[in-house]
Amino acid sequence: MTDAEQPRFEPSISTPTSRAYSQYDVHNPPPKPTEGNWTRFVCISDTHEHEFSVPMGDVLLHGGDLTHVGREDGCRNVLRWLSSLPHPHKIIIAGNHDLTFHDGWYQQHYMGWHAKMEDVQKIKSMFTDEAAKKANITYLEDSSCAVQARPGGKTWTVYGSPWQPEFWNWAFNYARGTDAQEIVSKFPKADILITHGPPFGVLDQVMAGVNVGCEALAARLPELRPQLHLFGHIHEAHGLAVQEWEHAEQALSAEKNRVELSEGVPHTIFANAAAWPMGKLVREPQEFGSGAFMPIIVDLRED
Repeated sequence: MTDAEQPRFEPSISTPTSRAYSQYDVHNPPPKPTEGNWTRFVCISDTHEHEFSVPMGDVLLHGGDLTHVGREDGCRNVLRWLSSLPHPHKIIIAGNHDLTFHDGWYQQHYMGWHAKMEDVQKIKSMFTDEAAKKANITYLEDSSCAVQARPGGKTWTVYGSPWQPEFWNWAFNYARGTDAQEIVSKFPKADILITHGPPFGVLDQVMAGVNVGCEALAARLPELRPQLHLFGHIHEAHGLAVQEWEHAEQALSAEKNRVELSEGVPHTIFANAAAWPMGKLVREPQEFGSGAFMPIIVDLRED
């Protein structure tokens, strides 16, 4: 993509059907719109067992890398923290650091990370058992769920997938090209898409200045067109972008410096909600989930 084709990046996005905030007072977040009915999604990712202030919302979304390397004690700490959060709905996926969530791969590669093999089934069941359900936690792994913020409100469809292009032989890696296309081609249309890794060219630039997102995912998005696409993985690219879909065959691109979105034109809000402070966005020593790496708020209109 050339500079002119890059999605436009905004600290705050406002359209007739959406609001998005990447910078705000976490103790006094912007209010949810009052005209019409809205659902507030609070987006986090790459928390790596760290805890921090998370604003209230209807639905908490986590884009993976819950843990450092997927050990049982770390998973228990994450589960305790997530369970303590007051959000009525919490939808999470794994990421490349959540090694024990990748059944099959972990058993073949654990010795590079752990002194002894962890109990994969025990760990994964912690996030899907009755206690997790009582804590309003839903774990997605190449699967979907539906969520409703209020009785009689809109039912949002959510699809979550932990995969990303090959990255130093961590969990949930796929080779670019055919392997990537095979996985991404199975993604169904959904209102909310959660992937651990970003699409190519969108909030995916590493400190070396290279875009490392998934080309197959970027190619599929013009068909999927979710209202919100949450991801993380590339910590230094935390932020927001928006894509308008004006034409049926439009590719993933947008004018860099557009100020206004067209009335009534479908669009996707992209949120890289990585909480790990890294790269040029770090202005001083920062805690996880703070400053330029705070949770991202996205309000979507229901009607």
